[in-house]
Amino acid sequence: MKAPDFKRLEASAAKLDAHAAAQHGNTGNGASGAAGHAVRLVCASDVKLEPVRWLWPGFLPAGMFTVLGGAPGCGKTTIALSMAATLSRALPWPDGTRCAEAGDVLIWSGEDARPVLAARLRAMGADLDRVRFIEGVDNPLRNEADAFDPGRDMPLLEATAARLPALRLLILDPIVSAVAGDAHKSNEVRRSLQPMVDLGQRLGCAVLGITHFSKGTAGREPVERITGSLAFGALARMVLVAAKGRMGEGEDAEAERVLLRAKSNIGPDSGGIGYALERKEVAAGVEGQWVRWGQCLQGSARELLADAEATEDDESTALDDACAFLSSELAHGPKPAKYLLSEARHAGHSERTLKRAKNRLGVDSQKESGGWLWRLPIKEAKEAKNSKPEPLGTVGTLGPLDAEAEVF
Repeated sequence: MKAPDFKRLEASAAKLDAHAAAQHGNTGNGASGAAGHAVRLVCASDVKLEPVRWLWPGFLPAGMFTVLGGAPGCGKTTIALSMAATLSRALPWPDGTRCAEAGDVLIWSGEDARPVLAARLRAMGADLDRVRFIEGVDNPLRNEADAFDPGRDMPLLEATAARLPALRLLILDPIVSAVAGDAHKSNEVRRSLQPMVDLGQRLGCAVLGITHFSKGTAGREPVERITGSLAFGALARMVLVAAKGRMGEGEDAEAERVLLRAKSNIGPDSGGIGYALERKEVAAGVEGQWVRWGQCLQGSARELLADAEATEDDESTALDDACAFLSSELAHGPKPAKYLLSEARHAGHSERTLKRAKNRLGVDSQKESGGWLWRLPIKEAKEAKNSKPEPLGTVGTLGPLDAEAEVF
C-alpha cells in the first residue's frame, strides 16, 4: 500500500473513533473512546440451542408473534377464541395434536363487545375463569378508566401480564390498532409492534394479532394481502390466513372455510384445516358462535386460497379445462405424474384441480421404479386421440385430496 493511501486510512479511522466517542458521550480523545466502547461478539459455538415451543404445534408458537388475516366475515375472531377455549382446558387441537397444558388468555378487542365474545367462548366450552378481557387503563385523576390503546399502553399491559404466571396467549383484535403511526409505513409498524413482540418473548406467551385482507388483492401471495405495511407479515414468525368458500364439486359442494399457513420460518409453511361456523344457545335467549373443525388440507396457501375463493362458475370451468389438459397429455400413452403436475402448473392448474380431473376421467395410476405413471382408460384414450384440444383456463378449484396422496 502506498504511503498516501495508508495516511488516508489512518485519518478515516481517527474520524470513526471520534464519532464513536461522541455517540457514547465520551468527551475524551478518540483513542480513549475506542478503548471504552467496543462491539461485543459472541461465538456461535457458545450460543445455546433452544427448540421452538408450541401452543398448537405447527400453528401457534409460544413467545412469538403470529398474524391471523382474512376477509371480513370469515370468522377470524371466532377462530382465535376457539384457540383460547382449547388452551384454557388443555383440550386437543383441531388437527388432533395434544395441548400440553392449560393456560390463561388475555383478550383485547376493538371489534366486538365483551358479551358477544363471552358467549362464543362459552359455546366452545372455554374455562371462563382462565380468560380475561382488557377493559381499560386506570386513570388516577378520574374515577373511570381510560380506553386501552395498544399503541400507547403496552408497557402497562406487560406490568399487569407479568402478574399472571400462567399467561400463555394474548389476542389483539385488530392488530393495526397497536400501530401509533401510519400502518402503511414499514418503519412505523416495526417501531410500534416491537414492544408487543418483546412482551411475548419475555413472558413466553403467544401474541396473536388479527387483521383484514386488503381489497382487490385476490390472487396475490397471501402475506401480501394483509392490510397495511408488509412489515406486519415480515415481523410475524407465523402468518395464518382464513377464507370462506366451497368444498367439493357440483351438487355435493358445501360452504366451508379454510384456515391456512401462509408463512412460517419456524415450521411447516403450507397446508391447513377446514372449518365451519355454527351457533348454539348458551343461555336463555343468548346464542354463541362456535367453530366446527373439519379435515386437514394439503397444498400451498396461495393455491388453496384461490380454490376456496373461486366462484361456482370458476370451479366448473377450471375442472373442465383441467380434464381437457389431462386428456390431451395422456392421449398417446402414460406419462409420469411429476411431469404432468409440472406441466399443469405452467398451464395454470393447481395440483388439487388436476387430481379432481384425474378422478373425473378415471385415470389409472401405477407405481413404477421411477415414480407414479398416469394413463387414461382404453376408451377415453381412443376418444382423446381423436378429439381437438380445448382452450385451457387459469383458475384452480378446491376438492378433497386422495386418502393416500401420490408422491410427485
